[in-house]
Amino acid sequence: MELISRSSFFSMMRNSHTRMPPTQAESVIKNIIREIGQECAAHGEIVSETLVAFMVKAVVLDPSNGFNMDRTLIKSDVQKLVKHCVTRLLDNKNPSLDTIKMQVYFDMNYTSREEFLEEHHRVLESRLGSVMREITDNRACAREELESLYRKIVSYVLLRSGLGSPTDIKIVREATAALQSVFPQAELGTFLTLSKKDKERQLKELTMIVTGIRLFNRDCGKGGEGIDDLPAILHEAIPATTQHIDSQLQIAQEQAYRYTAILEKVRQNPLMSVQLQPYMLKEALYNVRQYEIFLQIILSDIITCAQEVEMMIKKLGAQLEQLKMIVKSKTAVPTSQVFPIFIALSNLWTSFQDETVLISVLSNLTSHLEAFLGAHELLFPEKVLRGLLDGVTVKTDVFRMREQMEDRVNAEDFRKLEWLFPETTANFDKLLLQYRGFCAYTFATTDGLLLPGNSAIGILKYKDKYYTFNSRDAAYSFAENPENYINLITEKAKKNAELIQLLELHQQFETLIPYSQVKDVDKHIKPITKCESGTQTDTHILPPTIVRSYEWNEWELRRKAIKLANLRQKVTHSVQTDLSHMRRENGSQVYSSKDASTQSMKEGSTRVPRPQVYIAGLRGGRAKTTCGVKVNLTRAIDET
Repeated sequence: MELISRSSFFSMMRNSHTRMPPTQAESVIKNIIREIGQECAAHGEIVSETLVAFMVKAVVLDPSNGFNMDRTLIKSDVQKLVKHCVTRLLDNKNPSLDTIKMQVYFDMNYTSREEFLEEHHRVLESRLGSVMREITDNRACAREELESLYRKIVSYVLLRSGLGSPTDIKIVREATAALQSVFPQAELGTFLTLSKKDKERQLKELTMIVTGIRLFNRDCGKGGEGIDDLPAILHEAIPATTQHIDSQLQIAQEQAYRYTAILEKVRQNPLMSVQLQPYMLKEALYNVRQYEIFLQIILSDIITCAQEVEMMIKKLGAQLEQLKMIVKSKTAVPTSQVFPIFIALSNLWTSFQDETVLISVLSNLTSHLEAFLGAHELLFPEKVLRGLLDGVTVKTDVFRMREQMEDRVNAEDFRKLEWLFPETTANFDKLLLQYRGFCAYTFATTDGLLLPGNSAIGILKYKDKYYTFNSRDAAYSFAENPENYINLITEKAKKNAELIQLLELHQQFETLIPYSQVKDVDKHIKPITKCESGTQTDTHILPPTIVRSYEWNEWELRRKAIKLANLRQKVTHSVQTDLSHMRRENGSQVYSSKDASTQSMKEGSTRVPRPQVYIAGLRGGRAKTTCGVKVNLTRAIDET
């Protein structure tokens, strides 16, 4: 992992050796790098070839050094180049050199999570290769040889699982007992008849099963000798590491805020710039800002580790509970039920081991980065800083953003430029901002002052790139002539090569792309702007293609198949009578009947009178006996 790839570097320098063959030009450059390294070693400073190559590039890019890339370098030019590089590499009190060393170290030691785990597993496989070959190439026949082979398998299982040392007798006994429960020594004969690939596959599978058995026994309190409690270790290590990085990040940010406040004070008072020129304030600001960025990258990886560990702890508990429910109060359990859970336990524990190693590497990387901050205490002791900060208000990045939160860009003022805002852009927070989100206008007009841009006031989209600014005035000024300010920033980066990685100026300096960001160079997240829109389509623009005869139910298909099979065994009979002989089907057509009605001259109707008969005197009266009198109230027919 090199900050500047050898091929890119050679292609860059080859332009100044156009009259030389490619191999000769590469040889010249190698000699230059070797000579610079030897000169530094003679002065007691050991430098890597990667750092020297980067410094050569930085010296050649700096226009103040007077190197013309359009002509061939002569001997005096090479001597001048070596002298400049050695001088800069031996300047231990220069924050710019510390920043370059920090960038080179980080790029050579940092990699993505996926690539690190892949490399870690590859190294483990290579270390176990010799033990694997001793087992797979073994041709044991005698009893003693078979016993020796079985012990080698036990050692391989312990080494691959990482659960204890194969020299500890207690651990070996426990692992042997677990292995014998799934792979007795009597099965070695069958094992030896397998092919090499099958042997390797079976060894890996046995390792996972034995690991799962030992982890289950440990959880039940019946074993687990030599197995560290990785979930508990990670549960303590991750917060401790995060707290340490948070404290270092806070210190770096406070230091950056103080340097920024002093530079703003110098900007308002030109006389101070002459007095503070030897102190290299801007170089110190670049150094601490780069340190802050690296800490944020490491902290993000550790947060990812914490999330993974939390999820794995839940899975581990669930797997162990499931295994307990299966094994509970049973003398024999089918291997088809427990072996998959043992393998899952082994994979989870391997993930815990990976997270442990990753946390350790990130913690060590953080500790080593602190060594590249030594120039601050030499150049800016606390007394000096207090004097420079007299009467100055130190503002944090958050405070600066809140100051300009309401002063937003009016997109209607620009007809040819596109501005993006949080409420109109879906992936607003995921846009790849230029210059790591620092204000482009301020950096260009103040000769390198870094102020954080405020995305809330608006992001300028210019040539598929996105720029932020610390104020509305800065945004308007930059929008008037973007190319001018972009060129100013590029020229500034040529004088301070550490800005190439700090501000991610990779497209302008393609030969200096750091390994940790190679994949992100061409990765542009396009903004998704929001708007109200509607579309209408036909319900069915194509004719239906439904196959009515298709049947998905296998039982229905079986029923139809049985029916067809039965029909094959049946005989069809037909008979014909004398009456039906030589008959044919006939058809006839008739007219349908019509609905008809008649109407008379006069409509009439009759009605039979309704009988109405009542019996009076049923309620009694003064007499003791009740006498009923029948009363007919029916009307006559002619009255109805």
